[in-house]
Amino acid sequence: MRSLSYVQRAVLEFSGSLFPRAICLGDVNNDTLNELVVGDTSGKLYVYKSDESKPWVTRSCTGMLTCVGVGDVCNKGKNFVVAVSAEGWFHLFDLSLPSLKLDASGSHELLLGDEQKVMFMQHIPANTKVMLINDIDGDGQCELVLGYTDRVVRAFRWEDSSENSEHISGQLVLLKKWLLEGQVDSLSVNPSPDGTPELMVSQPGCAYAILLCPWKHTQPYLAEDEVPSAACSDIKSQVSAVKLMKREAPVRDVVLHQTSGRIHNKNVSTHLIGNIGQAGSGAGDCKSGLFAMCTLDGTLKLMQGTDELLWSMKVDHQLFALEKLDVTGNGQEEVVACAWDGQTYIIDHNRTVVRFQVDENVNAFCAGIDDISVVSALLHQTLYFPEREEQDASA
Repeated sequence: MRSLSYVQRAVLEFSGSLFPRAICLGDVNNDTLNELVVGDTSGKLYVYKSDESKPWVTRSCTGMLTCVGVGDVCNKGKNFVVAVSAEGWFHLFDLSLPSLKLDASGSHELLLGDEQKVMFMQHIPANTKVMLINDIDGDGQCELVLGYTDRVVRAFRWEDSSENSEHISGQLVLLKKWLLEGQVDSLSVNPSPDGTPELMVSQPGCAYAILLCPWKHTQPYLAEDEVPSAACSDIKSQVSAVKLMKREAPVRDVVLHQTSGRIHNKNVSTHLIGNIGQAGSGAGDCKSGLFAMCTLDGTLKLMQGTDELLWSMKVDHQLFALEKLDVTGNGQEEVVACAWDGQTYIIDHNRTVVRFQVDENVNAFCAGIDDISVVSALLHQTLYFPEREEQDASA
């Protein structure tokens, strides 16, 4: 295991505090370059571009932001910024519009009038902790999957109410609600041997569950008390028939997998990341995708399918975040794990390990390709203390 020291870094101006899943990298303005998106507990959403220390875009949301994401959640062929608050407010932003205006400091501020119309809001069940924007049923369209603090996972699909593709007009419709045995800390998608996506959810004790999507064969399941507030009235009229059909054809929609026969702590929190890129793999490969898992007590695993363990290792740090990143540029993604104390590990498929130490404790972590010379970047947001005069986020 080699230790590295990264000297070059960017320092960004940020004075708030945030939840672990309120940070991500993504192409928010559809220019093929990634930006850093951060949401804080006061409801502010910040977008940082290139190596600028000040936010490129600032938006205001309702409630404490627990999750942020970037993706084509509306299936319009372009990315949107999604922010979800603990109080249950879903916010949607289109930051690719050319009408964004600069203020005196060079940043974009939320304006009134036409600028305000960029945002869409809808109330959904509260207490979200994790979010995923991906195709989970193999239909080529993205779904929004949310994990909650009460061990529940919900999948939503965007439904347009207008044929005008230039404006956001529609609503989120609930597809399915799953109830898990343990707390949900990660959501990911991993390809099955036949190439179809499988929705994976982490479970305590280095376990995970595969959530099945029964609406691929039937109609979406809508709980009567969970129809989104923006839904049309005719949706509720179909609930009784859908629930009856569900009772007549019961489906085991949660398949639990345990990756180890010996569990030292069955309650330890677990994180996972799926669909890890493999060098030289093609569309015709009849193998399950690679996925990695980590636990708070320092266990790391790389698996292929449900029963093939490629490697396992143990570290002396509390791992709370797991990402994937092609560090070397060879088409093969490495596993990147971060601990609360700032110790960060990069492990390849052969279990070659390099590590580096962040100067301070880490509160949130993400990894991806930044647009600074299009190089790999790891981003950390440090814990903040009221007595500190200067608060920043380091990358």
